[in-house]
Amino acid sequence: MRGPTLFAVTTLLAAGMAWSAETTAPPAAPFAKVSSLVPLPDFIPGLGTLYIDPATLPAGPFLAYDHEGKLSATVYMVPLDDLVAGKAFDKLAVGAPEVSSVDIYYNAGHPGVEKPHAHVVLFHDDTARSRLAK
Repeated sequence: MRGPTLFAVTTLLAAGMAWSAETTAPPAAPFAKVSSLVPLPDFIPGLGTLYIDPATLPAGPFLAYDHEGKLSATVYMVPLDDLVAGKAFDKLAVGAPEVSSVDIYYNAGHPGVEKPHAHVVLFHDDTARSRLAK
């Protein structure tokens, strides 16, 4: 399972398309604050304040803003079942073209994306991780 899943996530990253989101929150419609759609906090430590175009669920992109409203990361929440089944997530938008680092980790599920999934977090600058941490 590890091999195909890692390959699919790597493909997902390589296929990302540059797209320019607003660099300050809130982004324009159709994006909505995730906490207004499902029972999650406004700010999630490690991810920030998330916005999503509901039509792009479950994968996203989720736009992640820090406490000051600065776009800090683009997050994808990719269901593991879909990856194992061979589903591709092609041409996913990226909130900003600059990416300083990427985290990929497992999540057992939460409101909005209930099934086990991989979080793929593209940090857009060198201090984004620390701004989203608290």
